[in-house]
Amino acid sequence: MIQDYIDAGRIVNTHGVRGEVKIEVWLDSPEMLAACRRVFIGDAERRILASRVHQGFLIAALEGIGDMNAAMALKGRTVRIYRGDAGLPEGGYFLQDLLGASVRNEDGTPVGTLSDILERPASNIYVVTDAGGREHLIPAVPAFVLSCDPVAGEMTVRLIGGM
Repeated sequence: MIQDYIDAGRIVNTHGVRGEVKIEVWLDSPEMLAACRRVFIGDAERRILASRVHQGFLIAALEGIGDMNAAMALKGRTVRIYRGDAGLPEGGYFLQDLLGASVRNEDGTPVGTLSDILERPASNIYVVTDAGGREHLIPAVPAFVLSCDPVAGEMTVRLIGGM
């Protein structure tokens, strides 16, 4: 389901004494989050005043957060972005847009609902739960995933024995 705001990461710690925060990024890259220039934490919008990537995390100075105590108050909070700020290419989508999609086999037979996405080095794996609660693990590669339409909430897959 397409949403206006995307969960983009989590503040895992403070960094330094000037109020910077260390963000575990859930997007394709920390640079993608930094390019948004504003984030949403709870109901508050915060501009990213400065940022840099450090060991796979985004270190960010946020508007209104000027010391370590203010930064510590944000620890554990989810960082969201506005979809329009992400600069997705035409036809692009976020993985979380697919969650809840109705999944059908190539012959139209219902398989279930996309309930989770496992991110693995070789390829993502879609976890599809059928009406009986059984999970089907489907590699997110073109040989198995024939089409994805996050706007319609539909996915067509090709299953083989054992899936």
